Amino acid sequence: MAKPELEFFDHDISIGWRQVEGAEEGIIEKILSHDPETGDYSRLLKFPPGLVTSDLLVHDFWEEVYILKGSLKDLNKKEVYTEGMYACRPPGMKHGPYEIPEGCMTLELRYYK
Repeated sequence: MAKPELEFFDHDISIGWRQVEGAEEGIIEKILSHDPETGDYSRLLKFPPGLVTSDLLVHDFWEEVYILKGSLKDLNKKEVYTEGMYACRPPGMKHGPYEIPEGCMTLELRYYK
């Protein structure tokens, strides 16, 4: 099975937000589409204002991230990423921890190919 075929729909009505399992309190996600066989998915991710994360992140999957609103500061790289910026991270790429002074919402695509 692959991700489902979805025509345009209002995700605000159809899909609720939920706390991201294993993440700091207040980091919430909305899964837009998911392939249960591969684990690939697309999601919206929200970080609350004032949050500082503690983990250096390294994944075993590809991750593409587009910042829709707000900003993130990478505390290791001492770089600030703002609305409209994009990242494409191959498996094994280190990123974070982050400071989120004004809150942030991203669109993320995760896949294993």
